[in-house]
Amino acid sequence: MTTDTSKDILQKFIFDNAAVRGELIEVSNAWREIQSRHDYPKAVRNMLGEMVAAAALLSANLKFNGSIIMQIHGDGPVKLLVVECDAGLRLRATAKLGDGVQIADDATPVQLLNQNGRGRFVITLDPQDKVPGQQPYQGVVPLDGEDMATIIENYMLRSEQMDTKLWLAADENVARGLLLQKLPRNSSIEGQVEQASEEEDLETWTRATMLGQTLKREEMLGTDIQTLLKRLFWEETIRVFDPLHPEFHCTCTREKVGNMLKMLGKPEVDEALAELGRLDINCDFCGKHYGFDAVDCAQLFASGLSADAVAQASSVKH
Repeated sequence: MTTDTSKDILQKFIFDNAAVRGELIEVSNAWREIQSRHDYPKAVRNMLGEMVAAAALLSANLKFNGSIIMQIHGDGPVKLLVVECDAGLRLRATAKLGDGVQIADDATPVQLLNQNGRGRFVITLDPQDKVPGQQPYQGVVPLDGEDMATIIENYMLRSEQMDTKLWLAADENVARGLLLQKLPRNSSIEGQVEQASEEEDLETWTRATMLGQTLKREEMLGTDIQTLLKRLFWEETIRVFDPLHPEFHCTCTREKVGNMLKMLGKPEVDEALAELGRLDINCDFCGKHYGFDAVDCAQLFASGLSADAVAQASSVKH
């Protein structure tokens, strides 16, 4: 059966003859798929949905085959928010809350994530085909902003030195977002033949961001992105590209879980086995279950086999 992607769209566009680009995103099916694995409080759900939209918007401009991993480490009731999106716009997301916390529907990001000013925002760029010795690039900054859009804007300005404006909104049905970026002078812009003067670039950027500022949350949640594009920029000369289609996809495998156990080390795994009898691990993103008994774990550490190979051996045990 073919998945309906009509409501999962990322639309890129550029302003003619100006170093300004934009993107609009609407994530509906994939967002509901992410939510189906969890039951988050309303305020947490909406924050995570905004991060999903933002991660896809940033991922659409990646210049390598890999993933962007966006994490917020909180010092309030919400301990962790994670969204991962690869160059093909395949998304997964999860959140971890403190034990027994009660979260109001109107709780703010500051109340949930940065009560004591120790929250951290992390973006990791993880190439899929690393050369030997290559490590993922990671940028870590304090949480700076009253809402998700401002937090990410401040990160982009501080870590990437790029003027970026974001407008984000999410509820139980859809996550939408608008991204505008003022690109460096003389940068190569897809589909553009000429560039305007620096003054014209600045005028276009100022005008575009002022139009973006007219967006309200209710309008974003209630309006599809093609209508939003026309409503916002109908007086501008813009060029649109073929739409892209985000989708839900989890990259968890038995091998990755096995490698995680090996990283913990044999003493810690043996201690857990002695207490529990077997290790039952569920993926935080998709909920898929992976089970390792004492024989599975012994084979992991003794043979150097991958977890997939151990699984095949385990299937023929008596």
